[in-house]
Amino acid sequence: MFRRKEVIQYKTPDQFRKMRVAGLLVAKVHEAMRRTVAPGVSTAELDEVAEQVIRDGGGIPSFLGYDIGLGPYPASICSSVNDQVVHAIPSKDQVLREGDLISIDVGAIVDGWHGDAAITLPVGEVAPEAAELTAACESALWAGIEAMATARRLTDISFAIQSDVMSHSRGYGIVAGFGGHGIGTEMHQDPHLLNYGRPGKGTKMRPGIALAIEPMITLGDPDTAEAEDGWTITTVDGSLAAHVEHSVALCDDGLWVLTAEDGGVARLGELASSLARD
Repeated sequence: MFRRKEVIQYKTPDQFRKMRVAGLLVAKVHEAMRRTVAPGVSTAELDEVAEQVIRDGGGIPSFLGYDIGLGPYPASICSSVNDQVVHAIPSKDQVLREGDLISIDVGAIVDGWHGDAAITLPVGEVAPEAAELTAACESALWAGIEAMATARRLTDISFAIQSDVMSHSRGYGIVAGFGGHGIGTEMHQDPHLLNYGRPGKGTKMRPGIALAIEPMITLGDPDTAEAEDGWTITTVDGSLAAHVEHSVALCDDGLWVLTAEDGGVARLGELASSLARD
């Protein structure tokens, strides 16, 4: 059986600058989501706000109309609530309640270049374990991002994410199969980046590659199921899930977190590229 050869799109600094425009637009959507998420708000309302921000910023929603053989995706965001892990479709019937946890994934295209990032937000006051789950997911994200600066192979990043998740005493589950990906002139490009695995495997890392790094973890069993809509992925045991993501560029002199407002400088310090400091 033959394996498909990976096709990696390497970018120039000028192309990374173009991706940064899309990345900043995604960051604006996230800020709008932080302001809008509240008890009584439907996920359809969140989708309307997100699309308006994208179009007002001169972009096109990456997700709207995206087709993987299930028919075109009907919204501009994925709005996954509580036990929904990823890819949940916004609905006017899904109204947020106090204590919910919502993961919002969004992508934008500007001049042919994509930005893609996700956040997990509390709805009002949430249980301590929900807040801790979100913090653990964010910690794993930044562990993966930091590993990208020195990674020789793709799975060095996977291993860093897994190690960070496993460092927490609670014992969070890492969702299998789903993960990050290359990004550039398409939203999903090679390579596929799992959130677990042995280091030293996969694509050789070199400047010019851009990755969307996105851990997905659960409060309970990491096993998942696909809903009838063909898109929504949920935890089998009904446990809470969290999902966070950034698009990250590997430059000659460090990293540029394209979807972070500050380019990742505050978190990365000396690992941040000079491009992120411009």
